[in-house]
Amino acid sequence: MSQPLVLGIGNALTDITVNATDKLLDELDLPKGSMQLIDVERSKELVAKLNCDKMCAGGCASNTITGLGRLGLHTAFIGKVGRDDMGFHFAENLIDHGVESRLIQSDSPSGTAIALVTPDGERTFATFLGAAVELDADELSPEMFADAAYFHIEGYLVQNHDLIRKAVDLAREAGASISMDLASYNVVAENLDFLRDLVAPGIDILFANEDEAQAFTGEKDEKMALEALAKECRIAVVKLGKQGSLVARGTERVHIPIQPVKPVDTTGAGDLYATGFLYGVVKKASLETCGRFGSIIAAEIIQTLGAHMDMPTWERIRQAYPAK
Repeated sequence: MSQPLVLGIGNALTDITVNATDKLLDELDLPKGSMQLIDVERSKELVAKLNCDKMCAGGCASNTITGLGRLGLHTAFIGKVGRDDMGFHFAENLIDHGVESRLIQSDSPSGTAIALVTPDGERTFATFLGAAVELDADELSPEMFADAAYFHIEGYLVQNHDLIRKAVDLAREAGASISMDLASYNVVAENLDFLRDLVAPGIDILFANEDEAQAFTGEKDEKMALEALAKECRIAVVKLGKQGSLVARGTERVHIPIQPVKPVDTTGAGDLYATGFLYGVVKKASLETCGRFGSIIAAEIIQTLGAHMDMPTWERIRQAYPAK
């Protein structure tokens, strides 16, 4: 019997991770801890100037889906890349992680996200969105979604209302369970009415961090925010950083503690938490097991530079799956 397909959609950005110093950030005029949007020329300039330590397919949903591919699930990803080396590398990286590429090509350059990581683990981003943000509702077809049992949406895409509406409609028509990981709190705030209209009837599983949950619900207390979210969807997850995560489904409430480790780079922690959680959902595990596995994978990724891990690490993670 074939495995159910987990389909993802998101910004197809090639992650370029660089070990950096505060001095280097000053030289590049990149404020520490910031996320700067840059143009293609600035992107090329930085790539040529920097010693890139790691390059892989990135973007929030892509990180989640490639993690599920590494865990052996049947996965596919929808995004948009350029007809260039970065686009080719992105597609190849998906395939290497066991993910079926459903990428759409553009004549624009592929998007990149340069992450400069200082010794204290702080991340500074220089992001060129490029072809990634050109994905259009008209480019989605029922055939892309027909075999999907689960569909995962990157929150940054909600800025394109027509795209998300059509994606959710096509996933619903295919009978898929739909999850969404909210983007930064400002994206939530700027698209609040749209998100509220979308989530209640359309989203089964909603992931948010503290700030995103507050922006969505207006509740400053994380437990109150969880309760508000739980009224809108089947499963609500609020990620609390060092305080772990809170999960709600119906009348069930679970607190998931973090795994105590020393972080190297927190890039992808939330994305890979979603990987572990959704793996548990596909395996019909308990809420606690879903959250614990999310916490285990998040702990592993923050001990790694960048948002991808090697196969021995994934094998160790598979062995640590809390199957009970």
